[in-house]
Amino acid sequence: MAENPPDLDPVLDLCRHDMAAVDAVIRDRLSSEVVLVNQLSHYIIDAGGKRLRPMLALLAARACGYEGTTHHLLAAIVEFIHTATLLHDDVVDESELRRGRQTANALFGNAASVLVGDFLYSRAFEMMVDVDDMRVMAILANTTNVIAEGEVMQLMNVHDAATTEQRYLEVIQCKTAKLFEAATRLGAVLCGRSEQEEQAMANYGVHLGTAFQLIDDVLDYSSDSEAMGKNVGDDLAEGKPTLPLIYAMAQGNEAQATLISKAIEQGGYDMINEVQAVIHQTGALEYTETMAQAEAEQAINQLAHLPDSEYRQALETLARFSVHRST
Repeated sequence: MAENPPDLDPVLDLCRHDMAAVDAVIRDRLSSEVVLVNQLSHYIIDAGGKRLRPMLALLAARACGYEGTTHHLLAAIVEFIHTATLLHDDVVDESELRRGRQTANALFGNAASVLVGDFLYSRAFEMMVDVDDMRVMAILANTTNVIAEGEVMQLMNVHDAATTEQRYLEVIQCKTAKLFEAATRLGAVLCGRSEQEEQAMANYGVHLGTAFQLIDDVLDYSSDSEAMGKNVGDDLAEGKPTLPLIYAMAQGNEAQATLISKAIEQGGYDMINEVQAVIHQTGALEYTETMAQAEAEQAINQLAHLPDSEYRQALETLARFSVHRST
């Protein structure tokens, strides 16, 4: 990326107390009398990562003026849903590496990963009941449904070189952006903000989640395994036609388009070097970065509906970070 990412330390400091409370909820609610459930769920929760989605739920609530503690529970629910999707994703994708460690399915097996993912989903719904708010329940129930639909849509696109840009964007808006949308919308719901403000926060989440995923697509072809914590070219190996591939096929000459089409249909790593060359020659990464930047700017524009505060500024910083990061 051309620019360095903004410093996240002020954002992390701002929500450090809230995040500590969320971690405490997570530890408490992960508890199970089944040993394997404890082992596997703690393995993936402890894997690290930015905890961006629960952080968004916390910052959105604070930016909307919330002063209670229910946002800690909602942030933990969001993290449980996200973790469940990771467990299921890695099984479907047959992934072996995430965040620089073996995936849970590689270590514990596919069956255990799927079932513990189910446990996390069901535990999340138990926690939703504790919130005792039907509006919150409706948002999160719809979110999990849409995410599942996005996963199925992505599965239908695997090894399909005819996947269009529109179809791909629909997938990431369901599969990735929907949970971002829920996290930020819930902040406004907790405070009983106006319909306009609630929609603005939801829109912020959609645009931010889309930008985040588009940069993930870029990093899959421009970063390195150690930095990403996964193998370079994993999307291509799995036969996923992400935006850089779709654009390169559309802009390349006949030979280049045929090469990428064949690589998508076959999967694997055999053609990764040739495909990377075409991606760079056609400006596909720059195109994807530009689209991500536009999404981030749209996210920031939505924040104008909120009063100025350090929490609103933190949300703006996260939007800028999403498109200027290396991992």
